[in-house]
Amino acid sequence: MTGADHENNDSVMQAAQWLADEKDPPRPIIPALRSRFSLSTLEATEACAMAQRFRVNRKAFG
Repeated sequence: MTGADHENNDSVMQAAQWLADEKDPPRPIIPALRSRFSLSTLEATEACAMAQRFRVNRKAFG
């Protein structure tokens, strides 16, 4: 799968939403996401990037 495919993956979306909502996310985050959401390393990385976009959009658009 490519990065664009991961963006349509429900598990990646759920992980990103969860991460964006966490005030104090666990560290290291990639293993935590892999374990909690059964993601591959690539999917967990995409979820991190997506979560960051969610946070930026929330600050910009409320």
